[in-house]
Amino acid sequence: MTERILEDFDLDQIARSGQCFRFRPLGERQYALVAGGRYVEIAQQGSCVRFACPEDEFETVWRLYFDLDADYGRYKGAVAKRDKYLQSAIEAGGGLRILRQELWEVIVCFIISQQNNIARITKCVENLCSLFGETCYNSSGQVYNAFPSAARLAACTPDDLTPIRLGYRAKYILSAARQVAAGEVDLAAVRQMDHTHAQAELMRLSGVGVKVAECICLFALHHIDAFPIDTHIRRMLDEHYPKGFPLRRYKGFAGVMQQYAFYYELVK
Repeated sequence: MTERILEDFDLDQIARSGQCFRFRPLGERQYALVAGGRYVEIAQQGSCVRFACPEDEFETVWRLYFDLDADYGRYKGAVAKRDKYLQSAIEAGGGLRILRQELWEVIVCFIISQQNNIARITKCVENLCSLFGETCYNSSGQVYNAFPSAARLAACTPDDLTPIRLGYRAKYILSAARQVAAGEVDLAAVRQMDHTHAQAELMRLSGVGVKVAECICLFALHHIDAFPIDTHIRRMLDEHYPKGFPLRRYKGFAGVMQQYAFYYELVK
């Protein structure tokens, strides 16, 4: 067990924010999470967060995953006092963090996310992992499934994916998996690219447009200047920033502001 006192960190907000779809509630402010093929249980009481893992695993895996070395207080402090909307968004979701997730998993999850809601995306991802993910065991001997690799999904047929009920998204996932498995899009190279080049390369994948590419840049590649615009954010921009969002004010971390706004739109 590893215990930390963490500021600007709210496990419930992070789990419900629509960044990651593999948080499973265990109880009040308690979750199981599978990420990068690893399983961890996390619980929070006040600012005290307990990770059911050894210290070395926390330091080498979960500290980075939850972006714990970044100063989110500084990001929040940069919001203009006169910006009542963003001030309200921070009040509602000030414990959010931008997760550093595995690239291939985020690609597939955000292809699934198109014209979809969080509950249904979560169910689709759960079923995809159950059917095609590698079987693993946690420290208690319980079974969990890793996220299926591109090579595994590339070997599937459309009929194989039918039970998951992905609809039109199934063909995009299979095509993207084959592009990655064949090396047509090199994910190792994408990880080394800057935001602009990474976005362009990701958009070569089947089913990946501008919005999905920006989500991938933000939630997998940690280009925290990425600013995905979906229906929630478009509505927010039209209502509160008709002259445009003040991206220059938040240059270098506009994606953090996007996440505060997105979460606020979900919960308000």
